Amino acid sequence: MAACRRKITVHPSTKHVTVSLLPKVHVNIILFQPPEVEHPLARSDPRAVHLLEVLRRRTGDTFDAGLLNGPRGRGTIEEIGADFLRLSFVWGESPPSLSLIHVIVGLPRPQTARDILREVTALGVTALHFVRTDKGEASYAGSSLWKSTEWRECVINGAAQAFCTRLPEVTHGDTLAEAIARLPAGTSRLALDNYEAATALNPGNLPAGKPAAIALGAERGWSAAERDLLRASGFTLVHLGPRVLRTETACIAAVTLLKARLNWT
Repeated sequence: MAACRRKITVHPSTKHVTVSLLPKVHVNIILFQPPEVEHPLARSDPRAVHLLEVLRRRTGDTFDAGLLNGPRGRGTIEEIGADFLRLSFVWGESPPSLSLIHVIVGLPRPQTARDILREVTALGVTALHFVRTDKGEASYAGSSLWKSTEWRECVINGAAQAFCTRLPEVTHGDTLAEAIARLPAGTSRLALDNYEAATALNPGNLPAGKPAAIALGAERGWSAAERDLLRASGFTLVHLGPRVLRTETACIAAVTLLKARLNWT
């Protein structure tokens, strides 16, 4: 779920105060599905609220806009109606391709998954696979995050934060073996492990310009069978030092190191 703004309402007759949460978009660019740009935008849409209340745009003003997985450009507010905004767009070039980084992570608790979806998307990875693991909490797979479109909203917020239109491939609920099978041939493979990894993560040892995969276990780590599978699938077990990190922190740190190896492309 995106972070929220609080709306405070004071009821004159009772003096009671009601606090409700409004969805908040985290954006440096406002993203649209291609069909949406052909129709007015409802004023209740979080993007319209952001334009009018946060950016304080008015009729005739422009803003940064993008088509999901398409070009960036400029939008113009042509009309502000009682319940809609009429917009026009001029499109430019598409942003650079995503980094050749694939992330596999054991399904974490929903709030952690939201953070990973948003922040790792902002870093520009190609794919993000949330997998069922032997030591993971099975109930996390049934979260409303995954049963609704909320996970996709987190991804879109991450892309918008990064001023990008491109979204990574996201899967959830597969097994570790199924996620590994999705990796392209020739991918360099690393797996974080706090217990049996003999060396620290050193992206300098990876071939430059080739896809890389980083795998992280669930909060309780990998099982012995999963370590055997990872090793048999060409993964090298590595660590991020002696400190035990939160899953989202380890994920961001590992991807950042891999991005540096790819010269931040």
